[in-house]
Amino acid sequence: MTENRPLTVGHSPDADDAFMFYALAHKYVTVPGQEIEHVMEDIESLNNRATTGDLDVTAISAAQYPQIADKYRIMACGASIGRNYGPVIVARSPMSPSDLAGKKIGVPGEFTTSYLLLRIFVDVPYTPVFLDFDAVGAAVDDGTVDAGILLHEGQILYERQGYHKVLDLGVEWFSSTNLPIPLGLDCVHRRMGEERQLAVAKALHDAIVFARANEDDALDYALQYGRGIGKEDARKFVRMYVNEDTVDMGDEGRRALEQLFRMAAERGIIAEAPSIDLVPVS
Repeated sequence: MTENRPLTVGHSPDADDAFMFYALAHKYVTVPGQEIEHVMEDIESLNNRATTGDLDVTAISAAQYPQIADKYRIMACGASIGRNYGPVIVARSPMSPSDLAGKKIGVPGEFTTSYLLLRIFVDVPYTPVFLDFDAVGAAVDDGTVDAGILLHEGQILYERQGYHKVLDLGVEWFSSTNLPIPLGLDCVHRRMGEERQLAVAKALHDAIVFARANEDDALDYALQYGRGIGKEDARKFVRMYVNEDTVDMGDEGRRALEQLFRMAAERGIIAEAPSIDLVPVS
């Protein structure tokens, strides 16, 4: 990495990511001696982009890590981790998981953790239909798909929007593993070297701690990216995915990732489980 160029940091414009990066965007927290260029793209675009390795730091879906482990290390901070909740499969009429047999399911991206969880926990034949995450609800509404996986704010708003829950993939995961579910990760490029990797991880850790300590200001910033969600709904959503596990995933987070990739490998979804190479935060 060249010291005189900005550090390129890719993250999504979703409320929880924006909340985490609030302090870095406003320079309340900095990476010493380093300007930051924020690259905001949806998570599936970042998943694809990570395969090129052009960004110094990037958010990805946890499911994408096996494809980029040769280029990036996982930071122990910044992960989106749910405990007994996660992406939700919904439909317009009541439906059980077995009713998904032969159905079209709207999936918010081929490389997302939600699709990996769908393949792990729904063992009836179905047809995935890959869509932008914000197009899944409309596809369910107009019958393009029979059911769909909702992410982000949709996970807390689906009942108000008239959907019926078919399966909460986070609950299913917890019931099977008794572990939290790692949905998203923040990664740092191996080319940067240990010292810079540690500096970036510390800055992100400190930014998350700062945002949680200044929640209202960070929420006001994040609401720019909340797709019309109200402040209290945003607060609920952000607290779900910017939590103590986000500050430091710890040993339990590592074990959860190992379990996720082990289950994927056992089902032939990935060739083999990668080693979990964490950049610590202390």
